[in-house]
Amino acid sequence: MRIDLHTHSTRSDGTDAPGDLVRKAKLEGLDAIALTDHDATEGWDEAQAAADEVGLRLIRGIEISTQFEGLSVHLLGYEFDPTHEPLVQELGRVLGGRNDRLPRLLDKLAGLGMPLTEQDVLAGARDAAAWGRPHVADAMIAKGYIKDRDEAFRDWLVPGKPAYVGRYSADLFEAVRLVCQAGGKPVIAHAWARDSGTKITPELLAELTEAGLAGLEIDHPDHDARDRAALAAIADDLGLAKTGSSDHHGTGKGPAFHLGANLTDPAELERLLA
Repeated sequence: MRIDLHTHSTRSDGTDAPGDLVRKAKLEGLDAIALTDHDATEGWDEAQAAADEVGLRLIRGIEISTQFEGLSVHLLGYEFDPTHEPLVQELGRVLGGRNDRLPRLLDKLAGLGMPLTEQDVLAGARDAAAWGRPHVADAMIAKGYIKDRDEAFRDWLVPGKPAYVGRYSADLFEAVRLVCQAGGKPVIAHAWARDSGTKITPELLAELTEAGLAGLEIDHPDHDARDRAALAAIADDLGLAKTGSSDHHGTGKGPAFHLGANLTDPAELERLLA
């Protein structure tokens, strides 16, 4: 059974509509995928309808933007109640932070000689729940300012670069608690991603496990073999489920993030969701 537990659709910063993503996954020979859009669950129903149509298992998920003491951490949540009001309210604050940031980000880009309008960004945002930096990157590409999303993030839109603007993110421990309260399973995404600049420590992972963390994303395109082995050992020590995924964004990321590029063992999925 081939399982990919981390993908994105046009409801956040992917380039495939939720239904198209599911159909593509089926064509790629996957048996199950998780739809984990950033801070949003709006794509679930469309994805589920397509999954029922093609005979693929859909795991309903999300990737929540969180922070801990200035460290940006992405938290995956699986199979939770999307109507759990405290979680709904917190996700609303996170999405609002994305939209509130846009005018300030556009002001910075204009000052750097790359003027864009909100309509320029909206043209590429499709049906996303909120505007994000990838949508700004797409607008920069359309205007000819940069070549691709990689250039946007490498040179302009990340902390320490000229056009970066911060925004509201949920508290990491609070997000873990909310996902658990909503009946879901929280998993740390790409904990040691090469471009994050800071690694989540084993000590922090131990504290998160005590708070309800259920799993750790091990096999991810941004983890090299050494990091995967080290993270797997940490997960085993803490009794966490070990997941693997592509972090697929459609054409928004390169071939390393192709659907099915990394997989989750079926036994680990059942352990996670038990």
